[in-house]
Amino acid sequence: MTKTIGIFLGSLRQGSYSRIIAQELAKLLPAGYEAKFIEIGNLPLYNQDFDDVGPVPDEYIKFRAEVKQLDAALFVTPEYNRSVPAVLKNALDVASRPYGANVWDGKPAAIISVSPGAMGGFGANHHLRQALVFLNMPTLQQPEAYLGHVDQFIDEDKGEVNNQGTKDFLQSIADAFVQLIERY
Repeated sequence: MTKTIGIFLGSLRQGSYSRIIAQELAKLLPAGYEAKFIEIGNLPLYNQDFDDVGPVPDEYIKFRAEVKQLDAALFVTPEYNRSVPAVLKNALDVASRPYGANVWDGKPAAIISVSPGAMGGFGANHHLRQALVFLNMPTLQQPEAYLGHVDQFIDEDKGEVNNQGTKDFLQSIADAFVQLIERY
């Protein structure tokens, strides 16, 4: 039976570094696993009134159902102001509500943060980890993935990683993530 890993991008930009890294990692998954990019840019900002009073936006209903069907989640994100981009935090909130209906619950997760800066999105990575703990998502601990100077090993024109060492590192993440998923 094929397992589906939902990929959630913290950047909405079509040619984003996050997208290129995620596409590269998706190619490295073994047989029996498929990657599915999940759209989060169309979600209205979370408002509890939607759930309490209604009507619940169609985008919420579709997104929650899509997340519920996943076997695991991969988050690939830049860092905005030392934290997680709002679009990604909003997606976490939408799928964790209403209270008691958290569709993230128990899904294994992995995080890759990217940045053209030296710290590789360290702040975003750790803020995201805090939220995933609360959402009860067992998260890959090692290898940690902070991809600093990402612009130096990506060919933006081709939309791919152009450095074998980085490809090898991404393979180690894919392998470790599959092992985590198999444990759950």
